[in-house]
Amino acid sequence: MILTITLNPALDKSFHVDRLEPDHKLRCPNPLVEAGGGGINVARGIRRLGGPAEAFLLSGGRNGQHLQHLVAAEGIPLHPSAIAGETRESIMVVEAATGRQYRIVAEGPSVTPEEAEALLRAIDAIDPFPDWAVLSGSLPAGLPTDFYATLAARLHARGARVILDTGGAPLQAALHGHVWMVKPNLAELAALSGRTTLELDEVDDAARRLLRAGGLAAVAVSMGAAGALLVTDEAVVQTPAPVVPRKSTVGAGDSMVAGMAWALHEGRGMAEALRMGVACGTAATMNPGTQLFQPTDAHRLYQWLAAKK
Repeated sequence: MILTITLNPALDKSFHVDRLEPDHKLRCPNPLVEAGGGGINVARGIRRLGGPAEAFLLSGGRNGQHLQHLVAAEGIPLHPSAIAGETRESIMVVEAATGRQYRIVAEGPSVTPEEAEALLRAIDAIDPFPDWAVLSGSLPAGLPTDFYATLAARLHARGARVILDTGGAPLQAALHGHVWMVKPNLAELAALSGRTTLELDEVDDAARRLLRAGGLAAVAVSMGAAGALLVTDEAVVQTPAPVVPRKSTVGAGDSMVAGMAWALHEGRGMAEALRMGVACGTAATMNPGTQLFQPTDAHRLYQWLAAKK
């Protein structure tokens, strides 16, 4: 089983307006409301591929109850841990006249030390315990910067392979041998390398340094339209992104992680896992708003990439 862990989930609300204008009432259809947060999206993607994903999340207030209902309605087994603060909301406004997307993301609730201990106990109590765990998204206020490191160590001690998809100080703090794979984007890899930016021909060296420094089995770097790069001790593999009509990049990174986690859980090789990740991430860009990939698109793109290897 693959357990995804989302510590700062959100209710995602998407509004579509003809044009954004100040000081006017902008009338629009009722918003699309979805369960959001990196780990939740990864669980949704894995389930779309037929994989055994379950979702752990922090949940607070009415928003938390609504979010739980939305996750459960998608058939995803759910492990909520209660907090006193209200689960946050995120807002996306799509302007039809220009196609521009405006995203407003709230900070979210603060988690107390007692709630942090309770969530760790709740994860320890999950039975059966996962073979793979995906830690994805930002840390909420109140949790220490090294909380992902603490969580990864506990999961690792129970035999779970940990995939981490976050950025900044929480990512840096977790690189101490208990994380199996990380998935930085170009900006995150540059920051970890002490750089502002990286050229594409510098990515493999930067990823190798991160692999050695972090005691990792693999580093998968998402590079947008350039595809993705995977570095292990044995090999460096690059997979291009297929050219498709792009409608939105929201959810592409989570879709990539879902594709890779599903393939690895199925026992696929690393190169195959990277191709499935790129296929799912690219397929997600073919859909508008916050929608994830369609499985038929992902499998079709995977077959195309496999034929081009």
